[in-house]
Amino acid sequence: MKKAAIYVLMFLFSLPLMAQEDEKSTYNKEKLESAKVAFITQRLDLTPEQAEKFWPLYHQHSKAKRSLMKEMNGVEKSSEAQMSDQKAAELIERRFEVEQKILDLDKAFLKNIVTVISPIQAFKLDDVNKDFARHIYRMQKRDKEN
Repeated sequence: MKKAAIYVLMFLFSLPLMAQEDEKSTYNKEKLESAKVAFITQRLDLTPEQAEKFWPLYHQHSKAKRSLMKEMNGVEKSSEAQMSDQKAAELIERRFEVEQKILDLDKAFLKNIVTVISPIQAFKLDDVNKDFARHIYRMQKRDKEN
């Protein structure tokens, strides 16, 4: 029964996630997030008890990681066409600092998350996230072709 409900949810969320707004193609963030939750829940085979504890931790981690990625983008954008060796060295050092923060964040998240889901599920999480991104990319490509 649980599997059937998940497949129904997956079907509903696999419908086009794109919405038309002012003649521009934009995505519906809520639908996308719901589809991601359903996709990951199904792929990791999370029990309802696991999902209840997992998703708040996952969302908190995602928010913190997005913040660090914005910081990384800021470092990248601060580069100039003509920069000094000193400025380049500073940017390299800053990039390593942010990358280390991201690594530390991921490490802490995985240590914490294995108290909620199994180590096997935690290990698969990165691949499942990548599979979801590929799934969305293929859907967008298919929508553009149609």
